[in-house]
Amino acid sequence: MSALGKVVRSGVGRRRVQSFVMALTTLAAVTSSVLSLGLLSAVSAPFEHAFAQRDGAHLAVQYNGGTATTSQVAATAHAAGVTEASGPFPITTALDATIGTDCTATMGPDMPFAGTSAPPVTVSARPNLAATSGLDQIVLNQGSWPTGANQIVLNNWPDDCLGKSVVFSSLPGKPSFQVVGFANSLTSTASGWTTPDGFARLTAAGARADTQMLYRFASAGTDAQIAADRQALAAAVPAGSLEGSQSWLTAEQQATGNAKAFVPFLIVFGVLGLFLSVLIIAIVVSGAVVSATRRIGILKSLGFTPGQVARAYAAQAMIPATFGVVAGTVFGNLLAVPVLNGTSHDLGSAGASMPLWVSILVPVGTLALVGVTALVPALRAGRLPAVQTLVVGRAPRAERGRAAQRLASRLPLPRPMSLGLAQPFARPARAALVGAAVLFGAVSVTFALGLETGFSKFQDQRAAGFNDASVIVVPGQPDDSGHPQPPGGAYGPNDPRTPHLDPAKVSAALKTIQGTKAAFGWGDSGATIIGAPSGDPSEVDTVSGDFSWTGLELIGGRWYSGPGEAVVSDRLASAMGTHVGDTVTVVQQGKPLALKVVGIDFDTHDGGRSVLVDSATFTAAGLTPHIDQFNVQLGSNVDGPTWAASATAALSPLNASVDHQPGGGKSDVVVTMSALVATLSVMLLVVAALGVLNTVVQDTRERIHDLGIFKALGMTPRQTVTMVLTSVALTGLIAGLIGVPIGTALEKATLTPMGNAVGMHLPPSVTNTYSLGLVLPLLAGGVVIALLGALLPAGWAARSRTANALRTE
Repeated sequence: MSALGKVVRSGVGRRRVQSFVMALTTLAAVTSSVLSLGLLSAVSAPFEHAFAQRDGAHLAVQYNGGTATTSQVAATAHAAGVTEASGPFPITTALDATIGTDCTATMGPDMPFAGTSAPPVTVSARPNLAATSGLDQIVLNQGSWPTGANQIVLNNWPDDCLGKSVVFSSLPGKPSFQVVGFANSLTSTASGWTTPDGFARLTAAGARADTQMLYRFASAGTDAQIAADRQALAAAVPAGSLEGSQSWLTAEQQATGNAKAFVPFLIVFGVLGLFLSVLIIAIVVSGAVVSATRRIGILKSLGFTPGQVARAYAAQAMIPATFGVVAGTVFGNLLAVPVLNGTSHDLGSAGASMPLWVSILVPVGTLALVGVTALVPALRAGRLPAVQTLVVGRAPRAERGRAAQRLASRLPLPRPMSLGLAQPFARPARAALVGAAVLFGAVSVTFALGLETGFSKFQDQRAAGFNDASVIVVPGQPDDSGHPQPPGGAYGPNDPRTPHLDPAKVSAALKTIQGTKAAFGWGDSGATIIGAPSGDPSEVDTVSGDFSWTGLELIGGRWYSGPGEAVVSDRLASAMGTHVGDTVTVVQQGKPLALKVVGIDFDTHDGGRSVLVDSATFTAAGLTPHIDQFNVQLGSNVDGPTWAASATAALSPLNASVDHQPGGGKSDVVVTMSALVATLSVMLLVVAALGVLNTVVQDTRERIHDLGIFKALGMTPRQTVTMVLTSVALTGLIAGLIGVPIGTALEKATLTPMGNAVGMHLPPSVTNTYSLGLVLPLLAGGVVIALLGALLPAGWAARSRTANALRTE
């Protein structure tokens, strides 16, 4: 090993704590950066590539065929902002589908596919479904394209029933088509495609023919721009003709799943980690140069050039930083695995991997930043004159901080505390470094606790609303194992074989059971929402009774109170571009019903994509409300099993039974986020405390002669600890008072984009995370971080021998 290598190895070995700090801070920074940049790229790249390759449409719009003519719809291709258009194409929506009797496969014992309900279908026709030009090119995944009037391809259909028939049971003619293949549209412009002759069969059987147009716009990168484009199209056709639209942003959101929700807070942690890395490395290398001034002189007297000295001290920072960078890259890739595997979508991001360029760019960039940071004080070490470094002393100039010492001595405090309070003014630059380390720690802790509080409140909201119940009542009797049958059944809500509850009779029975405090019934009506995204399931829930006790929260508007009114969940309203005052149309077994949207709620049941309607509204319109379960709230001190036993006699004659396990468990994605935030925040907190430790160790070693004098004059070990801890307390307090507002602002700027990433507008009950009981301890958090960092060097100073300290210069 060369002489320079021995100097580097010796320096790293002497400064084990400092080396550990540098490795840990670079590990935290690289882990967050790799995760945030890698996830953003891994989940976005497949969709972006497919969107460009298949000429995806920014907006697919459905126009009412009864109010807008084909020529009027075609003219919208020249509306303001439109750069490209395809269509018009015929389209019909909300067709109830049933699997034909020719499908002999089964989904389980005594459960044949034949005769069961399939998801509602939106059918379109195009002149050439296999076309490789024009917007929204359809991809055939399996089978063949339809060639006859009795053939169709579908997007959602049992694999075992390929080649068998689908019956559109809601149409008066109940036409049957052979499913010859599986196909998909990237932006879910339809869920079934047939030939023009096949579409004519549908309309002849009673299907309503509307018109679809596909568009690209000059500006379509945000929800606001899409809304403006949609408004321009609505103005180009007769009023009320635009029935629904499907945005490419919604399709992208469905494709990227939950992974993008991780990116905002990971970016914050990555930036905090990088800044803390720069600070810690500057502290460590500068401290190494200052504390080893005499050693530098010896190296120069032995023939080391200024360049060699500079390289030696820069390398002492680069070696531990390299270990941290490598470990952070590996750690970031490992943490990305559960996040990517939890992202389900048609493009296969669940199997996506971190891009290789991320694992190269982030480590190389971090090492370059570390190198530049370390090189500045290292070059200073190389420029120090050899003679000056051999004779220079390490004690601070006596005149610095004298005024602060005199002022502190007048305070009614013990002398060790007044000496400690004045110490930062003797070395203001070093005090500023301590303050900066504490500041980043306080920001990280405040930011992390705010996020964790928001996560906890979100989980509480998942247990509220339609997931809130002491027990639930469902149709049917328990099976042989004693478990009740799940509500809804396997045949679909509109299938006559699916059991439902009689809301009037069940409600009356529940009132007679002692211990019942409140109850309401609800269920999937089986209706389809015109214009709802077809990439994710949505449903229309009919409700019987008062559910105000569940804590379901409104984001805008009011709850329905009269016939023809509905409340739409926030996630569905965002996807459809629906606002309070708009009208949505739902269709149940071919019967349409227009509903006025009077409120938007924050509802997480059924994936957060539902429309709530009073059962009376359906009944008045000639539709059938379905009630699949009753949520029951029991009185205080009422035991669920005991109540269920007494309820059996009243519910059994109504073909109803009790389930003790209502839905609405915790979100696994949020649990993963919470664990990740806790891990990264603890890492940064430890780094901040170790940064304080390193600075205080350096300061204590340089003042060891002064400590010897204090001890010779009678200072006890406990007083020595008090003095050292007090020397960082004021700095920690100031840094904490500054860091808490910064951390609060970062949390406010992060939590909302995280919700937006999954199509949610988080309500105040989730975003109001900082209570007085949380903020007050956080304001003192800077002092705690500073004291934790100074505790070990304070103990070392207390244990130092007086004689040894007095001999040290």
